[in-house]
Amino acid sequence: MFIKINSAALAGIEALPIEVEVDFKRGLPGVSIVGLPDAAVKESRDRIRSAVENIGINFPVKKITVNLSPADIKKEGSAYDLPIALGILAASGEIEPARLQEYIIMGELSLSGRVKRIRGTLSVAIMMKALRINKLIIPAKNSLEAAVIDGIEVYPVRSLIDAVELIKGTSGIKRVKANTSKLFSREHKYDVDFSEVKGQNFARRALEIAASGGHNVLMIGPPGSGKTMLSRRLPTILPAMTLEEAIETTQVHSIAGTIKEGNPFVTERPFRSPHHTTSYAGMVGGGQNPVPGDISLAHNGVLFLDELPEFNKYALEVLRQPLEDGFISLSRADKKVTYPSRFMLVAAMNPCPCGYLMDSKIQCRCTSSQIQKYRSRLSGPLLDRIDIHIEVPALDYSEISSLKEAETSAAIRNRVQNARRIQEERFRGKKIFSNAMMKSRDIKKYCIMDEGSENLLKNAIDKLNFSARAYNRILKVARTIADLENSGAILPDHIAEALQYRELDRNTSF
Repeated sequence: MFIKINSAALAGIEALPIEVEVDFKRGLPGVSIVGLPDAAVKESRDRIRSAVENIGINFPVKKITVNLSPADIKKEGSAYDLPIALGILAASGEIEPARLQEYIIMGELSLSGRVKRIRGTLSVAIMMKALRINKLIIPAKNSLEAAVIDGIEVYPVRSLIDAVELIKGTSGIKRVKANTSKLFSREHKYDVDFSEVKGQNFARRALEIAASGGHNVLMIGPPGSGKTMLSRRLPTILPAMTLEEAIETTQVHSIAGTIKEGNPFVTERPFRSPHHTTSYAGMVGGGQNPVPGDISLAHNGVLFLDELPEFNKYALEVLRQPLEDGFISLSRADKKVTYPSRFMLVAAMNPCPCGYLMDSKIQCRCTSSQIQKYRSRLSGPLLDRIDIHIEVPALDYSEISSLKEAETSAAIRNRVQNARRIQEERFRGKKIFSNAMMKSRDIKKYCIMDEGSENLLKNAIDKLNFSARAYNRILKVARTIADLENSGAILPDHIAEALQYRELDRNTSF
């Protein structure tokens, strides 16, 4: 008897429809799985047999062929256990085959018949909405994650027997509903706040501008000057995520398997801080069954790289594509996957190996060759893609001991959100969400300068020999400064301030 069950496969961040075909034939008993399965899929034969027998059903003593179609797509992971098991039970007459056609089914089985958590169910729900299929059977622990997509009926199962009873219509299982508006209404409380930062008014202002325009930032300063402290507080002043951004971000984390039970929807902007010893694969993603790396897990959030020159050079250079295009492509011998990677890069570094080159109190111990070798780890093209680079000096005693409380994150966030609203209106109808994302044509249209501003920028470029990319970065930052002041025009003051945030271009000692 031939049975067909609907399931899905993951290809990068997307899900693709898969048909699980089960057929019984005469011959030696056994289960054969074809259709380009990986090792985990092939191993499902033993899991399924034990799961079926452990719920009190005799496993069919027949020659069983399982085909995963289309056969040219590699099938990976253990999510096909449940649809294959239900297909076998339908072919043996335990359940009604026609009822299976109403659902897309995914889930991993344990030997006891329990249905275990899988990856990528949000992507499956998005695919179903596009295909106008509205019933989904998945593990109970994934149900809230998929239920955030309107119009999809999500039925949670905790065991194989739950799924069998659901198909028979004898189960009391009801569809899961997720209230996305309630999830978004939660007040985000952070453990840190900008009011805790002593001094560093220049750096605080630079991070406010960065948050307002989505600009990348590099902070240079001696150890203990507060670079990491400032960076960890950046998410507290970023604008709230939109529903579209939240779905995109949740998709990436769902594929990576980092969604937390009980909190199925990512509504806070991610903050990823990989250690400088992290591998190339850990940064960009990959593996035998490719999963997103830190670059993609920071999508719509912040990627913080402390001790920037200490990172693997290849891992740093791979940042150039996502910084420019907002995605990362991974090519393997048998596949190519693309993950969204639109993030704010915040990096910190010392001015030299010992860290005290720019310190007025502690003498630098590094030789000129050591300093040159340290700086050469960062390429010009990578630095050109960072809009703002600033010096973060060491604090003096009066700043450290001051009891005066600085401005709170909430106050700064209000200004940031006002600037973002201006940009939202400016770029309405375009796939641009902040000033940092403007291309050359957009810069020409929205970054119009008066004569005084143009002369100031021209003189600075002639004197400091800025690259064409640096010229565009300055205009983007100036546009954001103007937005913070609710100014339609870019004035000389805005250009002058933007020029201050090109520390590596202005400071010949670095």
